[in-house]
Amino acid sequence: MWRLREGTHPVLTDEGGALLDERTGRWTHLTPTASAAVMLLLAGATEEEAAGQYATRYGIGFEQAASDVRTVAAALTAQGLATTDPVSRRWWGWWR
Repeated sequence: MWRLREGTHPVLTDEGGALLDERTGRWTHLTPTASAAVMLLLAGATEEEAAGQYATRYGIGFEQAASDVRTVAAALTAQGLATTDPVSRRWWGWWR
């Protein structure tokens, strides 16, 4: 499942958005359509489900929507802002 990496904080709206990487302090700005793709992916949808909702929202074909969603997911993963790895649970902090 695609998710934002720990330490990446989203600010997403229908007009666009940004992701803050707290490791570097840098913002990555998103277009409105990229922001929508991220919102759909973060809602727990698979890439295929997100693409279907994206296609409906923007009135485009499923193949184009799937390509758009994959492109956004891949770009953010390549930048180190997102991952497909499972969430890691810290076991050592339970006694604090």
